[in-house]
Amino acid sequence: MAATADHHRLGQAGLPIPPSNKGKPLTGVASQSYHVASAWDQTAVLSATQEQSIDLLAAECSQRPVPEHLTQDGSAAQPATSSREGALEAAQEHIEDVVLHSTNQFYKWHSELEAAFASETEEKYKQYAAELQGRLDSCAEILGKVDAVLHYFAELRAQHHEVSNKSRALTDSCERLVVEKERLLQFADALRNKLQYFDELERVSAQFHSASLAVDSDSFLPLLERLDECITYVSNNPQYADASSYASKFRQLQQRAMATMRTKVAQVLQHASEQVMAALREGRASTSGLSNGNSTPMAATPRAFTPRANGRGGPRIAEGVQQALLYVRFRTAAESGLKGLLAGIQARTERPEYARLLSDCQILYCDTRLQLVSGVTHDAILHMSSQTLPVLAREGWGYLMQVCQYEHQLFDHFFPGADPEGSSLAPLMDPLATILYDALRPQFIHIHALDELCEIVDILTHEVVEEQMGRRGEAVHPLRPVLHRTLADVQERLTFRAQTFIKDEVTNFQARGADLDYPGKLQQRQDQLPTEHTPLTHQNGDAPSASVPQQNTDSQMESDLEAYTVWYPPLRSSLLCLSKLYGSVDSKIFNGLAQDAVHAATASVQAASRQIAKQSSVMDAQLFTIKQLLILREQIAPFEADFAVTEYDLDFSHMRDHLRRIMAGKASLFTFSSNNAMVQLVSRGGPRILQNQVDSKKELEKQVKASCEAFIMAVTKLTVEPMLSFITKVTAVKVAMLSSSKRLREQAFASPERLAEMVQKVQTAMQTSLPNAVSKMKLYLNNPSTHSILFKPIKSNIAEAHAQIAALLEAEYTQQEVQSIQLTPPSALEKLLSL
Repeated sequence: MAATADHHRLGQAGLPIPPSNKGKPLTGVASQSYHVASAWDQTAVLSATQEQSIDLLAAECSQRPVPEHLTQDGSAAQPATSSREGALEAAQEHIEDVVLHSTNQFYKWHSELEAAFASETEEKYKQYAAELQGRLDSCAEILGKVDAVLHYFAELRAQHHEVSNKSRALTDSCERLVVEKERLLQFADALRNKLQYFDELERVSAQFHSASLAVDSDSFLPLLERLDECITYVSNNPQYADASSYASKFRQLQQRAMATMRTKVAQVLQHASEQVMAALREGRASTSGLSNGNSTPMAATPRAFTPRANGRGGPRIAEGVQQALLYVRFRTAAESGLKGLLAGIQARTERPEYARLLSDCQILYCDTRLQLVSGVTHDAILHMSSQTLPVLAREGWGYLMQVCQYEHQLFDHFFPGADPEGSSLAPLMDPLATILYDALRPQFIHIHALDELCEIVDILTHEVVEEQMGRRGEAVHPLRPVLHRTLADVQERLTFRAQTFIKDEVTNFQARGADLDYPGKLQQRQDQLPTEHTPLTHQNGDAPSASVPQQNTDSQMESDLEAYTVWYPPLRSSLLCLSKLYGSVDSKIFNGLAQDAVHAATASVQAASRQIAKQSSVMDAQLFTIKQLLILREQIAPFEADFAVTEYDLDFSHMRDHLRRIMAGKASLFTFSSNNAMVQLVSRGGPRILQNQVDSKKELEKQVKASCEAFIMAVTKLTVEPMLSFITKVTAVKVAMLSSSKRLREQAFASPERLAEMVQKVQTAMQTSLPNAVSKMKLYLNNPSTHSILFKPIKSNIAEAHAQIAALLEAEYTQQEVQSIQLTPPSALEKLLSL
């Protein structure tokens, strides 16, 4: 049963059932296997479930597919299939021949079957392995050949890389050589360009030393420009070898060329000057022959001047002919030789050496023109000198401006745009203007009258500087220095004469009896006026004001002129001097002169006031002072001047103290310390600078105010002096009688009778003295506003005095006593005090 079951399991597993060797003993491995299988079969009995599992596994294993690598090759699969079929057939035949009776036999048979099957299977695989080995050998051979090819290819690649590197290096070297070649070519070109400046020395030197080269030739200026380029290059590159030597040689050539040009310019100018001088001599000779054959004297020819050739006078030449010879003929003669040369020089004026050359040429030109024009100008001014000084100043400067304008046009023709301010014509125009200056100065330096000097200043300032120079523009700017110097000299002379005038006519004025006849002069003037004529009223009461419209009548003009006659002469002289100086001198100078004049006039009025007080009365002196100072204040108001002057003085007072200590022996001269007398004198005893600001206008205001206050107090005292004295006594008595019971009316000076007498005196003064004072005030001051200003405080003082007396009467006296005193009531007082 066991054998049958095992056989059945083997069949189900798809394994060949070993043949049974009934009656044949098992040996070797088969015997050992049999014993193992027998022992295993006896000990390990399979369950039904296990047997079913084995059957399932055997069924699955019986259907194993053929390996894919065997089915891919048809030629290989066929032998394997045939071999397998043969083995199966042999196994079937063997199975059929073997009969197994036991498990051991089965195992034994199975072992033999496995050995046979293994032998058959190994043979098949050995064949397959041999075939694979052959294939591997072929592949190895192929791989060896491939490796050899790859080795050769690597060598070829290395050789190609080496060749590429060498080619690249060769290309880089070639490119580097090409770049180096270009750089060397550029360097050679640059070196050649740089060396050509040095090589130009011989060529330029040979051309400059050539006798065929002339300054006016077409090749001279280009050669000069090339020389300038060489000098600029060599100067900008001092690091080159022998650069300083070449620069020195080039500059020598340049200096020689500029000297040649300067000589050429001088020759052309001299030649043109000689032609003009020859033409002038011919014109003078023809004019002389014409004048000898003509009965009309040449002096009748209008605006004809006498030219001088080489400083000698001669017959006159007409102005038009003279201008044609001096300007048109000269320009024609010099233009061909100078125009291009001077233009070439002027085009290079950015270089300092050519700027100096152009300046030298301009000086040569001015010297040449001065030789031609100076004689003509001298004779023309000499001809004008026979006229008055204002005419000479006006016509002389007009003539010089005409000459300057012509010269500026001619100069601008040869040197276009070289002198926009006209300073280059100074060597020409300064000597010509000095001729007129020398003619004017001796005349105005001897003038003493301020009017004439002011007229000269006005002519020079307005007519010459503002009108003529403003109209002609920049063409006459070269005349400004000499013109301003002339104007400054005239103003200096005017300032000196003004100071002398103030000193003589104001400060040192000696008043005569007629000058101090106040109020006689005023009364006389008032009596001379027609009764139907009302005096003009001005701010100061006497002088006509510019702000008041005036009727141009004979009587009014006479009144205005007579108003000036009542001015105090020093005051009139001061204001006259200031009115002439204003606008004729510089503002700072005018400020100083105005301060001196106002201060001197104020002091002179004060001195005259003191004399009038002695001769007439104090009130006349006060009104005189008020009148004159008000006139002075009004007349200086239009002047835009600063009447404040700062004065500086040296104070030596402390030095005197140091010297006193030294002389007294309190300070030693032989002490070697800081206490030495000389050291202290030098360090501490030096003079001190004292600064004092004097404002004459403020001083004038103070004097006017003080004079008005003095007049107000004088009139007040003249009118109510008894009342003021009584009030003073009452105040003193009240202070003394504080502890006494005695009443004021019981005092002797305060009795009703004394009070009535005092009031009567005041009323008499108000009816006589006060109207006289008011009449005198109106006589001195004709302006109603001035009357009101002065009389208002007087009226207030009188009313205040009456009010205080009225208060005392009401407080200290009975009603009957008050009525007996008869104090003027306020309404009557107001009516009485009305002007």
